[in-house]
Amino acid sequence: MNLKLEGKRAFISGSTQGIGFAIAKQLLNEKAEVIINGRHEEKTNAAVQKLKDEFPDAVVSGIVCDFEKKEEVTALLNQLNAIDILINNVGIFELKDFENLEDEDWYRIFEVNVMSSIRLSKKLLPKMLEKKSGRIVFISSESGVNIPGNMIHYGMTKAAMMAVSNGLSKLTAGTEVTVNTILGGPTYSDGVASTIEHIASLQNIDVEQMKSAIIQQTNPHSLLQRFIDPSEIASLAVYLSSPLSAATNGASLRADGGVLKTI
Repeated sequence: MNLKLEGKRAFISGSTQGIGFAIAKQLLNEKAEVIINGRHEEKTNAAVQKLKDEFPDAVVSGIVCDFEKKEEVTALLNQLNAIDILINNVGIFELKDFENLEDEDWYRIFEVNVMSSIRLSKKLLPKMLEKKSGRIVFISSESGVNIPGNMIHYGMTKAAMMAVSNGLSKLTAGTEVTVNTILGGPTYSDGVASTIEHIASLQNIDVEQMKSAIIQQTNPHSLLQRFIDPSEIASLAVYLSSPLSAATNGASLRADGGVLKTI
């Protein structure tokens, strides 16, 4: 299927690995122009080079920005112009019991996961509305609906992303601009992979056994019965970035592997 993305310009926050990187690859495969983002210059440059190696004719670049640092966010926003597609993907997570969460923990995860998307949307949405064309996709999580007891602060940010996305969609009436949210399920991203591999090593268990055990323990009713691959989230994100998805707006779409039991 031709998603009609050739020449469209996309920015993906937090995209040197995992879901963001998978989205970048699929957008480039559809001949879109892509700007990726990471916190560290060396890693960002390496990710850009990896994409150029795979897509030699692609237009791809990177911007370094740590969304915990407001001065770097300001510098990033000043560099973003003529963006047709914004993917609000950057996010951090951690396992931490509620009684051990300090105020700083709440502020930090909200600053990165929510304020990043607010600042980027505030910068880029007005021009999209002016052109009456554009796409904003929030990469949220089923954890924003089914809040994990050991990551309440993380779940809170994912619920907030859905709220911001839905509110912004109301501003697009009468245009071809859309704002949607993806509720991803348990995904085997790089961050999750490193955590699971570390636990498996400590317990002297095969990684695949550990992955299966974690799914059975945390999501026993998953219809997929395995971790989601980042490319499977990316496929939905790239469709939502396409002109073909014009009738989908203000939606929270599930790519959760059947974890959620809501309709």
